[in-house]
Amino acid sequence: MRRVKIDCEGIRDWDSFHDTFAAGFGFPEFYGRNMNAWIGCMSYLDDPNSGMTKVTCDKGDYGLLELENTQRLRKEHPDLYEAIVACSAFVNWRCVEAGRTPLLMLSFCE
Repeated sequence: MRRVKIDCEGIRDWDSFHDTFAAGFGFPEFYGRNMNAWIGCMSYLDDPNSGMTKVTCDKGDYGLLELENTQRLRKEHPDLYEAIVACSAFVNWRCVEAGRTPLLMLSFCE
């Protein structure tokens, strides 16, 4: 398991959302800063040769995404909060459909 802490306190809009995740996971310079690009990068957590994230886990393992300070985000920016949940679920669905182990586990810390 690879643990990554993301402090949601500074997430106030889509730009800060993408800034926070790009920095936390080490997305590449060409990261498209949209949810399709986020899904694309996160789908490669178990492939260190892809260059899509600097944070990786072993094949068959998962990344634990520890989201800190989520209460304000959930209350003030439900669209951003829901994007994390829905897009993480999509990454996992994509893995299962391909016969792989789900990649993301979420932990919410208020």
